[in-house]
Amino acid sequence: MTSFAETVPLTGNLAALEPLSLDHADELGRAAADGELWKIWYTTVPTPDAMASEIERRLAWQREGTMAPWAIRNLNTGTLVGMTTYCNISQENLRVEIGYTWMSASQHGTGVNPDAKRLLLARAFDTLGCKAVYFHTHWHNHQSRAAIARLGAKQDGVLRNYQVYKGLMRDTVTFSILDTEWPSVQRGLEARVERHAG
Repeated sequence: MTSFAETVPLTGNLAALEPLSLDHADELGRAAADGELWKIWYTTVPTPDAMASEIERRLAWQREGTMAPWAIRNLNTGTLVGMTTYCNISQENLRVEIGYTWMSASQHGTGVNPDAKRLLLARAFDTLGCKAVYFHTHWHNHQSRAAIARLGAKQDGVLRNYQVYKGLMRDTVTFSILDTEWPSVQRGLEARVERHAG
């Protein structure tokens, strides 16, 4: 059986997902500098100087079997523009969470994110046989909440005081997509990608 923490290259129309490695550190540092994403208080994006450490942290979680990390490449420009993962992997329960995702500010609205999510969801449901895929985001991250809803995920609820985050209690909004919902979600994502690929 394929380990849910295994990463393989995934290629779409606008995005390619590459198994994360330390070779990506410099280019991902430049991607994070696009919009100075680390300054947003309700997200955790590494500074360029901390990028190698963040990659090493994600790779350590992969070795433990709890994360599958990728770098995101924009196929139109050929540049790396962010990172994403399967996290909180529960292979015995046939579920993963898609999270720890960030992308350069200039990539928002380009179609790269929905294409990357389409690739991850297709692998989760069609290859790994997941029954559910989850998404968690900060209550105050309205942009992320709206983006997750646009994917076709349903909001399951709000986990109040879910974790200590940057010294404050964080309310976490949880969403999911079930395997039975995947065909219609897939159709919607394909339509969004086609509009941008035009």
